[in-house]
Amino acid sequence: KTAAEERAVVRKECAAIRASINEDDQDYRHRNLAKLMFIQILGYPTHFGQMECLKLIASAGFPEKRIGYLGLMLLLDERQEVLIDLNHSNQYIVGLALCALGNICSAEMARDLAPEVERLLQFRDPNIRKKAALCSIRIIKKVPDLAENFINCAASLLKEKHHGVLITGVQLCADLCKVSSEALEYFRKKCTEGLVRTLRDIVNSPYSPEYDISGITDPYLHIRLLKLLRILGQGDADASDRMTDILAQVATKTESNKNAGNAILYECVETIMSIEDDGGLRVLAINILGKFLSNRDNNIRYVALNMLMRATTLDAQAVQRHRATILDCVKDSDASIRKRALELLYLLVNENNVKPLIKELIEYLEVSDQEFKGDLTAKICSLVEKFSSEKIWYIDQMLKVLSE
Repeated sequence: KTAAEERAVVRKECAAIRASINEDDQDYRHRNLAKLMFIQILGYPTHFGQMECLKLIASAGFPEKRIGYLGLMLLLDERQEVLIDLNHSNQYIVGLALCALGNICSAEMARDLAPEVERLLQFRDPNIRKKAALCSIRIIKKVPDLAENFINCAASLLKEKHHGVLITGVQLCADLCKVSSEALEYFRKKCTEGLVRTLRDIVNSPYSPEYDISGITDPYLHIRLLKLLRILGQGDADASDRMTDILAQVATKTESNKNAGNAILYECVETIMSIEDDGGLRVLAINILGKFLSNRDNNIRYVALNMLMRATTLDAQAVQRHRATILDCVKDSDASIRKRALELLYLLVNENNVKPLIKELIEYLEVSDQEFKGDLTAKICSLVEKFSSEKIWYIDQMLKVLSE
């Protein structure tokens, strides 16, 4: 019940584990390591048992290896010299090794084991291919020079039917694009069409209980595909042109009454805002954000306000159409939404709309919370000074603010 009691239990348990290690107790070895991992999670030192991880990894049985690899990920770090077996005849043990490598791989290990991981990207079992793809992400982050070795394998993963492998393949391609301009060009030219086709198949796929979340087929895969398309479309008119139809389809067909649908719509808007577009799609994206502003969920409204602030630099006119809803958000009960909406409204004020907006803001100043009055006053005064064409209007507004 108290911290002191906990320390006493841990001390007693650690002493028992030490004695068991010294006696070389085979039956309890993996149980001892499981306890050590729990003790480590609680925040106590466990260095005395770390060699047990390596002994368990070297043992023959699967339960021992399983706990050994788990201990390796938790108790050791990439500074340790570790022998990882990626050539084992048992695919489940290869899976454990890939998992550990994906978590603790150092630059040296990455260089040594990259060819093995590359080979496993073409393994017959989808779970191994999936783990090998995640492991490859770690390798290219540690040693970006190795990126070009993985380009062809990553591209072949994009043709997978198994969603688990496909989602990791898409993520591997996205990470390759970040570290290698050669990979980015390759995927732009060779894979954009295929990715668009895959996304279209998922958007139009019939109900599938295996991947269904709130009536939407695999929203996680939807989002990964949209993120990769965003990377490929940014700064490239040809690639952007090839994805406009599917982005319009996602934006119009996705249900917005469930959170999974809103997550997809948000990513779709992000992608539309980032790629090269003629403007038609952008208006559609801004209208989706306008719809988000009427949502009851504060998180959705907040991210919509953030995104609209970015959109003002791309198409201020389309954002202007949602001015009334943004003004309602300035009067919201949530402080962070009020603040963000006020900043957005500040960006939308111009010579044509300044008078009605200032009138609304001053009326709201009378009833606003004490802590919000400072921000609101500063913004009103700044706008009145910036856009006042008549001295008398300027003096009138300033007097109203001062009297408040």
